[in-house]
Amino acid sequence: MIPRQPVQCLLTWLIIVATVSAQPPAKDRYEYRKDHDPDGLGKFYMGREIARVMSYHGAGWLERKEREREEHTSKLLPPLKIKPGDTVVDMGAGSGYYTFRLAEIVGPKGKVYAVDIQPEMLDIIRARMKRQKVSNIELIHGTETDPKLPDSAIDLILMVDVYHEFSHPYEMTQAMLKALKPAGRLVFVEFRLEDDNVPIKLVHRMAEKQVLREMAVHPLRHVETQGHLPWQHVIIFEKIPQR
Repeated sequence: MIPRQPVQCLLTWLIIVATVSAQPPAKDRYEYRKDHDPDGLGKFYMGREIARVMSYHGAGWLERKEREREEHTSKLLPPLKIKPGDTVVDMGAGSGYYTFRLAEIVGPKGKVYAVDIQPEMLDIIRARMKRQKVSNIELIHGTETDPKLPDSAIDLILMVDVYHEFSHPYEMTQAMLKALKPAGRLVFVEFRLEDDNVPIKLVHRMAEKQVLREMAVHPLRHVETQGHLPWQHVIIFEKIPQR
């Protein structure tokens, strides 16, 4: 009988080799088309057009009173089983709709990194932090290729309706993986492209199979896809520790 540990090492090595070989060359990673959705960039990744980033002028829509009724937002976080003391990221935090909910869950011994590329969004969160005297949130002004997170420090990265707007999804995913702890989780919340009843523009929706396809080139394991929200997938991946 082959000892268990060598088998596990071999499987890990095979996963890493397969992942590296599946990665497209940098020069061929993205495609540009003149004919495209007016709400998209005309830039495509693995056949998917990347959406334009929603401006900070739309922050009010993120905080709309109807959001709970439409999206059942209160049902998103409990199944993720985030614990007090965890270090988590609200990636593309926007107005901080989920940032403050996460801060309450992780508590004073935990930490939330609120990352956004629009400083105006971070200003909204900063003002609310001051009003509510919240101290376990750290604001980060990220770039289109780098969220500027600490290495191997994060338990969970939450992306609510944001990944489809990354102008450099491959590079951002690589950077997020670098920030995750071994077996840390990457959570995609995306409006379902498969459901014609979801009242969101097409380029701002993603099919589950597309998310799985794009993550297949990274050292990630698909844990599960939760379907309890009315409009969105909750697609959860776990980082594969590399030895």
